[in-house]
Amino acid sequence: MRRDSLFYQLFAQLPQTLFDLLGTDTPQGYRFDSVELKQTAFRIDGVFVPPDPAGTVYFCEVQFQRDNTFYERFFAEIFLYLRLYRSTFADWQAVVIYPNRQTEQESFDPYDLLVHSPRLRRVYLNELGSPESLPLSLGLMQLMVLPEAEMPRVARLLAERTQGEAAPKSAVIIELITTIVLYKFTELSREEVLRMLGFTTEELKRTRFYREVYAEARAEGLDEGRQQGLQQGLQQGLQQGLQQGLQQGLQQGLQQGLQQGLQQGEVLVILRLLRRRFGSVPSELEERIQRLSISQIEALAEALLDFRELGDVAAWLEHSC
Repeated sequence: MRRDSLFYQLFAQLPQTLFDLLGTDTPQGYRFDSVELKQTAFRIDGVFVPPDPAGTVYFCEVQFQRDNTFYERFFAEIFLYLRLYRSTFADWQAVVIYPNRQTEQESFDPYDLLVHSPRLRRVYLNELGSPESLPLSLGLMQLMVLPEAEMPRVARLLAERTQGEAAPKSAVIIELITTIVLYKFTELSREEVLRMLGFTTEELKRTRFYREVYAEARAEGLDEGRQQGLQQGLQQGLQQGLQQGLQQGLQQGLQQGLQQGLQQGEVLVILRLLRRRFGSVPSELEERIQRLSISQIEALAEALLDFRELGDVAAWLEHSC
């Protein structure tokens, strides 16, 4: 994932970010968009469209690599947009976001007048201030450009602020923080990142990530378990049917098979989640889990997030079974 796509995801989820950068109150009704212009290779990735023609349209670009023709392209795209959509706005403003001043192109010829005019606002993320004092949206921007060594501390700080300040769209902000950290620490799982941000087990269980992973694993596991149970039930029912009568045997066999299928489905959920967290599961441990009752499996699912290593699973089985 390219870093600028993270910025545009932030703008799409939290459009007030642009107005936090400009230091103005957030107007209502703005829509963030990416606009394809009717010209070869002309596209403006960040356009904040006003809700009515009396408003101001904002053009926003994230520039993390030096491009000595950037302003030539940027202003060409802007003026083409102004020509095509002039009836949809009353005024315009441009914003360019740089990680630092060294990234900006060296010469502004022949666009000096525009670059230094009130029409263009240039933002350097390393000059915004400390994340403790910034709005959360700008703290997220800074998080994207921090060195790896500083990122965990600032990510935890932003996560704590999100929860402590009861921020609007707090779930969206936490998801963005997690995505940004995953972008930097590619070797970590999403669950490990959430733990790094300081989530307790109960808070982790309430995150969208946990609900989605558990629901996905449960659906897949139960589906697989039901299929196995139906096959076993039919086979068992046919065998019993030869001895006890076909109809009665099939009914009993199907009931037993479905019960076994549900139990196997729950086991598959547990094993799938354990493999996601710890990698491979030893065959001996897998066999012990497969022998659990449905109630024991449900208890194990509740305790799962408290485990730090596979040894904790074995200890739980010794204590609970």
